[in-house]
Amino acid sequence: MMPVIFLSHGAPSLPLEAGETGEAWRQLGAQLPRPTAILVISAHWESHIPTLSRTVQPETIHDFSGFPEALYRLQYPAPGAPQMAQAAAQLLRQANIPVQLDDKHGLDHGAWVPLSIMFPQADIPVAQLSLQPEKTPAWHLALGRALRPLREQGVLIVGSGSITHNLRAIFKNPPGKQAPVWVTDFCDWVAERISEGDVDALCAYRTLAPYAEVNHPSEEHFLPLFVALGAATQVEGAQHLNRVMTFGMLAMDAWLFDPQG
Repeated sequence: MMPVIFLSHGAPSLPLEAGETGEAWRQLGAQLPRPTAILVISAHWESHIPTLSRTVQPETIHDFSGFPEALYRLQYPAPGAPQMAQAAAQLLRQANIPVQLDDKHGLDHGAWVPLSIMFPQADIPVAQLSLQPEKTPAWHLALGRALRPLREQGVLIVGSGSITHNLRAIFKNPPGKQAPVWVTDFCDWVAERISEGDVDALCAYRTLAPYAEVNHPSEEHFLPLFVALGAATQVEGAQHLNRVMTFGMLAMDAWLFDPQG
């Protein structure tokens, strides 16, 4: 059975400035068994109803501005995974979760940026599943649990978001300044709860975790973690990867769940 990944995808410029995080993604892609397909739950696709991309040849979406021109020329021409998307939709329906299919949505940077480093050949079929930012972490946990059988078919489920995501604070942070305590305390709390397998506490992070609302003024970048938690067979014992901090307070942590399948 395929493992499950949650990763913090960082700035869109990562393919041009790979650094330590890029090397971590390269190593992760090399150590994984080859997936039959990849399903990405990205912070950058939101909808009221869970939506699966059934696109045959997804376009590379450059959903950002203000970056070097070279970044807008990058393409990730991976094929789509319409059959896997259909199978995922059926699993959600069986779990009484409403679902719709989309034949046009491409790969946003929450998907193609990390995948372009992990699987640079762009030869593994990819589909995306949208988030519902008005729904709770528990809702997204249920999404992941419904999708878990896909792993038995060799599908790699990837939650792509960020452990911390306060962009306003980042823009005000002087370069090179050490991460503030409100960032490190939150990251430590999340890591401890994952190591303990305490999914209930994680679902209640908004009230239990220190500085939760400061690190996530909105929840969309944290919600992909819960889809990954739900898709995992066992949370406790997950491999904590890439404990890197960029821009002083953007945590790039990642977890590999069920590394032995």
